[in-house]
Amino acid sequence: MLKPSLHTSKPSPATFLNRTFILVYAIAIFAHFYRHFRNLISSPSLTTTTLFISDLILSFLWATWQAFFLNPVHREVFPENLRLVAEETEYLGLDVFVFTADPLKEPPVAVVNTVLSVLAYDYPTEKLSVYVSDDGGSELTLFAFMEAAKFAKYWLPYCRKYNVMDRSPQVYFGNDPCLFPETKDIQRMFEKMKATIQNVVDRGTVDQDEINDDPAFKSFTKWTHEFTRHQHPTVIEILLKSNEDKDVTDHYMPNLIYFSRKKNKNIPHHFKGGALNALIRVSTVLTNAPMFLTLDCDMYSNDPKTPLRTLCFFLDPNVDPKLAFVQFPQRYHSINKNDTYGAEFLLETQVSPLGMDSWGGMLFMGTGGFFRRQALLEDASEPQRLWNEPIDESGDVLQLAHRVASCTYEENTKWGQEIGFRYGSLVEDIFSGFRLHCSGWKSVTCNPTRAAFLGNTPRSLHDFLAQINRWYMGMLQIGLSKFSPMTFGMKFMNPLHALCYSHYLFRPFLSIPVFVYAFLPQVALVNSSPIFPKVSDPWFYLYVFLFVGAYGKEFIDYVMAGLGFKKWWNHQRMWLIIGCSSYPSSLFDWSLTSLGMSTSDFNVTNKASNDELSKRYEQGVFEFGVGSTLLLAVNIVAVVNLIGFVIGMKQVLMKSGRFEELFMQLFIAGFGVVNSLPVYEGMVLRSDKGKMPTKIVLKSVCVALVVYWMFSWAF
Repeated sequence: MLKPSLHTSKPSPATFLNRTFILVYAIAIFAHFYRHFRNLISSPSLTTTTLFISDLILSFLWATWQAFFLNPVHREVFPENLRLVAEETEYLGLDVFVFTADPLKEPPVAVVNTVLSVLAYDYPTEKLSVYVSDDGGSELTLFAFMEAAKFAKYWLPYCRKYNVMDRSPQVYFGNDPCLFPETKDIQRMFEKMKATIQNVVDRGTVDQDEINDDPAFKSFTKWTHEFTRHQHPTVIEILLKSNEDKDVTDHYMPNLIYFSRKKNKNIPHHFKGGALNALIRVSTVLTNAPMFLTLDCDMYSNDPKTPLRTLCFFLDPNVDPKLAFVQFPQRYHSINKNDTYGAEFLLETQVSPLGMDSWGGMLFMGTGGFFRRQALLEDASEPQRLWNEPIDESGDVLQLAHRVASCTYEENTKWGQEIGFRYGSLVEDIFSGFRLHCSGWKSVTCNPTRAAFLGNTPRSLHDFLAQINRWYMGMLQIGLSKFSPMTFGMKFMNPLHALCYSHYLFRPFLSIPVFVYAFLPQVALVNSSPIFPKVSDPWFYLYVFLFVGAYGKEFIDYVMAGLGFKKWWNHQRMWLIIGCSSYPSSLFDWSLTSLGMSTSDFNVTNKASNDELSKRYEQGVFEFGVGSTLLLAVNIVAVVNLIGFVIGMKQVLMKSGRFEELFMQLFIAGFGVVNSLPVYEGMVLRSDKGKMPTKIVLKSVCVALVVYWMFSWAF
């Protein structure tokens, strides 16, 4: 008798159409470069050379993007078949790592909700352990989880009894839940817990009268006046033990462990990757589950059956035994109706993973990834224990756990180089996934209809652009290193898989053509100098096809994903905004770091918000508010395009016959103006706190005028 299937993989029905479009569009690109070569030979100039280089970069990024669409696959899992294939005792042990670093930017109440949502997984409690990695080493965070452990004794049986789907209590009670006999009591306990935690956070310290037992009091004695976030000892506190602690219905509970690695301000700590490696070692000593999940503190579980979906891959005998991790794409609950900042990254999180999956696997996104421990500990001589044994708090075990968490433990070892999460980039998560793929390990994407995890995104434009800047600074550190996918990757992985990585890692170079097309046609327009074919020229229709084909294909991808025009429009608008702000800034930061003139640092994204900002965001209003070079660049481009469009229209209206020659430049400038409407609004029409700062407005106008004055001689 055949065993029921745990998962299936089918090619996308759009594959043929994708390949046909790629072929036709590639022919058009070759024709476009034929024209470029003719111009470079017949009339070489700075303008023709600049346009050639810009289009070359655009073509490279387009070609690497097409690797995602050549053979996309759709996967489906059947967790209901698990019990027919394996007994519950055969389920893999699971360690969950929840990472937080700053109680001010990442409010402990929010982190508690994330942890409670995974503690309440539909999974055997004796095989589930949840670790809170507090890289800020905050007593406020530890106190919050002591309170959470108490509340969990009521919350977990409540979820189990009524089969609650939203197991983050903040989400559950915020969604007008069904009223069961215990609902009001549970909600009152939750509100009391929140208030207790928030009071401590607001005060900034834990008072002795808030600690009601001796073990807890002893834990907080480690926070002395010498204890700082950059200099402190290892802290390991076991808040719940699966073989001892029971909930109010007399069921054993999962393990809950608070952990903060030892830090010394004079020893590099390798950002998030270093924290995760320390946690891998500590969890290997304490629980050693063969499977672990990494989770950002704001990415709460939205589906209690997510571990079972993961088992459909790890327990399927037809899946490659070199499967390293299962990636659940990042999805968000805090995005407004039309996704003003394009922060959903639909193409990157929902569409492109299907194509990358077929070549070797999706990249690791840093959160929502279930790993096979062996993939990161291969050939590592680490202390091994049976994963299904309860935590042993004997002195020897805890002493060993503290030792492997030391900031000096990795000296003269392969950690961060060949073992664990790899160092060398601000995006150590992507780098680690890339190195695993180069070593022959695979990954798969699991994207169920109901999101496995939901998280937050920045609500301020500056915070969003700063986050993108950090991401792509880290990607350049990989792409322009000895581990570049175009060299190292091509040797050790499927070449099409390497192209997929290349697209992400080299995307900051998009800033070059964005700047060229944001400035060159506009400056030439003011000087009444045509640089593109006129409307009656047959080459004009090639440009039309290239533009409509690129934007039209992307729009179709959005429609097929079930999204509408407004979300697509906001996405493509942000593509231009990011291209003239975060991308060039990441190139600049990478250059300074490479020359030793600056050092890269990991800045925690601010997850906190205020009511006024949130209200404007929900209304779809851009939040500027602060003065920064990122916003200055956006303003300059907006002003340059507006001046170019106004003067160009004046010339066309005053001089007959100029429309055909200048139409393409007018269209590009007009396109820039339409995309910049929220920027103009923030510059002159708004008076709220989120408007564009006056200093930034004045600087951008001055720089735009200087740009026109400096480059007028070229035409």
